[in-house]
Amino acid sequence: MATRTIGKVGVIGCGLMGSGIVELCARRGLDVISFEPTQSASDTGRGRVQRSLDRAVKSEKLTRAEADAALGRVLFTTDLDSFADRELTVEAIVEQEAAKIEVFGRLDKIVTSPDAVLASNTSSIPIMKIAMATARPEYVLGIHFFNPVPVLKLVELVPSLMTAAETEDRARSFAVDQLGKTVVRSKDKAGFIVNSLLIPYILAAVRMLDSGFASAEDIDNGMMLGCAHPLGPLQLADLIGLDTIKAIAEAMYEEFKEPLYSAPPFLLRMVEAGLLGRKSGRGFYEYTR
Repeated sequence: MATRTIGKVGVIGCGLMGSGIVELCARRGLDVISFEPTQSASDTGRGRVQRSLDRAVKSEKLTRAEADAALGRVLFTTDLDSFADRELTVEAIVEQEAAKIEVFGRLDKIVTSPDAVLASNTSSIPIMKIAMATARPEYVLGIHFFNPVPVLKLVELVPSLMTAAETEDRARSFAVDQLGKTVVRSKDKAGFIVNSLLIPYILAAVRMLDSGFASAEDIDNGMMLGCAHPLGPLQLADLIGLDTIKAIAEAMYEEFKEPLYSAPPFLLRMVEAGLLGRKSGRGFYEYTR
C-alpha cells in the first residue's frame, strides 16, 4: 500500500532552523503554519523567510512569482491551537529538553488527527524523552534537518523504541519524496550520527585553541586545506552557535559520561559572555552583523 502524502505541515519555532524548514516546505507546495509565541518573534521569523526567498530570486534559483507563491502558502501565527489539523508538525525550538517536553505535551492535546506525525528537529536530545510527554509515542520521532535547510541535502531520521513502522515510513517518504532530501537512519541515542562525530571534533579544536597549541586561523586552515573541509571546526562552531554546541555537548555527556563530550571551560566562558558566533557578531572570530 502506498504511503500517504502529507499536505499540511506545522513548524514550531521560526528561528534559524525553523524558518528554513518553513521555507523548504512552502517551496515544495505544502500548506504551512509557522508558530512563535509572540508577535515580535513571528514577524522576525517571517522576515527571515522573506529574505531567504529574496536571495533565491536574486541567485535565479526561484522566480519572483514562485517566491511570492511560496510565502503565500505560509500562515505565521502566535496561536498554537491552529495546529489542530496538521498532518505533520516539526518542533524546532531552543535545544532544551524541558522546553521541548512542554511543547509536545501541548501538541498532544491540540492535534486532532490520531495518526498525525509529531517530529522534533532536536540535534541531540533522545526522542524517547520527548515522546513520553505525549499519549501517542508511536507517532513521535526525530526529523533532524541541517542548516541551511533549503540547501543541505541531509536529514537524520530518528525513531524511538516506541515509534511505529508506519510513522517512520511516512516521515521517510515526506523527507525523500516530498522534500527531496537524503535520509540517514540513526538509533535514538543523544547526538545521533552526525553530532556524535562532529561535536567531539569541534570540542577538540576548542581545547587546542585554549591550550595555545595553535591559533584559530591555523586550526581552521589546517582542516580546510589539509582535509578539504569547507569550513574549519572553529568557523563551523561560530556558524552553528556556541550556545548550541554547548547544549549538544551537555546532552551527549549526560547520556554517555564520556570525557570527549564534556564542554571545555573556555567554551562555557564564551557562552556566558554572550560570544555565540555569527548570530551575536563575535565568537572565535568577529563578524559584521
